Amino acid sequence: MRFLLFLVASAALAQPSYDLLLKGGHVIDPKNRISARRDVAIAAGKIAAVGENIPASAARKTVDVSGLYVTPGLVDIHVHVFPGPERSYSHGSLSVYPDPNTFRAGVTTVVDAGTSGWRNFDTFKELIIDRARTRVLALLNIVGAGMGGEVEQNTEDMDPKATSEMVRKHRDIIVGIKTAHFTAPNWTAVDRGLEAARLADVPLMVDFGRFTPERPYEDLVSKKLGPGDIYTHTYLASVPMFDDQGRVRKYLFEAQKRGVIFDVGHGGGSFVFRYAVPAMKQGFLPNSISTDLHATSVVGGMKDMTNVMSKFVNMGMPLDDVILRSTWNPAREMKREDLGHLSVGAPADVAVLRVVNGDFGFVDVYGARLRGTKKLVAEVTLRDGRVVWDLNGLTREDWDKLGKYGPQGNSAWDGSISRGVRSRR
Repeated sequence: MRFLLFLVASAALAQPSYDLLLKGGHVIDPKNRISARRDVAIAAGKIAAVGENIPASAARKTVDVSGLYVTPGLVDIHVHVFPGPERSYSHGSLSVYPDPNTFRAGVTTVVDAGTSGWRNFDTFKELIIDRARTRVLALLNIVGAGMGGEVEQNTEDMDPKATSEMVRKHRDIIVGIKTAHFTAPNWTAVDRGLEAARLADVPLMVDFGRFTPERPYEDLVSKKLGPGDIYTHTYLASVPMFDDQGRVRKYLFEAQKRGVIFDVGHGGGSFVFRYAVPAMKQGFLPNSISTDLHATSVVGGMKDMTNVMSKFVNMGMPLDDVILRSTWNPAREMKREDLGHLSVGAPADVAVLRVVNGDFGFVDVYGARLRGTKKLVAEVTLRDGRVVWDLNGLTREDWDKLGKYGPQGNSAWDGSISRGVRSRR
């Protein structure tokens, strides 16, 4: 009997502790202030250990990521992923499906920025959120019908009470309120958005591209928005950013110091180098980097999250700061501090990035080019510990080293078996 117990105990000790080990990479984890060569171990879909020289024998699968950067899965807080049959963003052709546009860029969490309102959020949840492998969170539009054309001007459909009630109903998914594209020369959309946000205790994101003397941008960020509220499209050409001498105006620094969040929100029409480059040089930096992913921006100058991040690298932002603004900062802005880091016990959402050196060109929304020497490329993306993107097969074995039947696709680290399974939020 003792001998049998000894054999059982020995077998248990011989079992690997981890499902997957990413070995030899440079870990950038801003929350935990790590920027150094470290190994990252994963077990049961969670980060199990981050340390130096974790033995390969402790893992069922070890992947050599030497020369690459290992970061938390990227968090993109401005996307539009409610596709459907309408000529619209909300349930429409101007939105895109999340999974084909996220994992290939290292993104594991997105925030749909107000594409749906309280009237159609449940449809969005059923058709997209519940079926996506990407973690899809949402900002709820103050307009009940959501985003798309003239409906966004309908003040009669801006109901703070109904909007806040929908937030409370789905607090695990809805992380804020959004108002967008409102053109009337008054503050109705902002005021009702703020009312809903305060009722639900979530931030408001404002997405305006036009400003009037009655509704100036400076008043929006200086008087209307409070700490934690967000203005997206920071480097939009219609923002009054500079004085007559080309200096960033003081009110922007003051608003940011007061706690207003300035998000990039690149999009198809909201990012110009002639603003971003001098503003960066003068120290006016975005709090978070986001794409404003939609059907137009994805084939324009924006392209994807790593392309937008590459622009900031080539404008002089250190890589560690770019990662901070693409992981931990946006997670905190959405009050989802369970995300955006590699702490032990956190969801194993991981991006493995390569910095490629070469001669590159990056284009803004007006077609102006910035020449650069570095480009970020997502090599591997993990969602809850499963491989969901592998550009060059780093996690795979060479075909001629496999057995007669080839790979079976049943490992805990292998995302191929989880297709069609609802992702955990």
